[in-house]
Amino acid sequence: MNRYKNIKITHDLEGTRMYTTTKYPEIPRSDNDIYVITTEGDRYDILAFNYFNDSSLWWVISSANAEYSQNSISPPVGVQIRIPSNLDSILLAYNKLNQ
Repeated sequence: MNRYKNIKITHDLEGTRMYTTTKYPEIPRSDNDIYVITTEGDRYDILAFNYFNDSSLWWVISSANAEYSQNSISPPVGVQIRIPSNLDSILLAYNKLNQ
C-alpha cells in the first residue's frame, strides 16, 4: 500500500526531491454512496483499500468527509462517514485539476 503513489515528485535546483502541491476536487454526494460508522483503527488509506482496492485513493474518502479534521490519517472513532460511489467522475476531476 502506498498512499502517495499519485502525488507528483519534482526536484529543486539543488536536486532535492519534493512532492508537488496536489489539488483535490469537491466530492459531490450520490444516492449510491456508502455510509459507515468508524471504529478504532480505521484509517483513510485502509478504508480506501477496502472499498476501492487502492490505498492511494485515501483522499477521496477524506475529502468527502471534510467536516472532520483534515490533518489526520484517521477519522474520528464512532462517527458516520461517507464512502463516495462515483469514483470515476471524481478521478476525472482530480486529473483535470492536476494536469
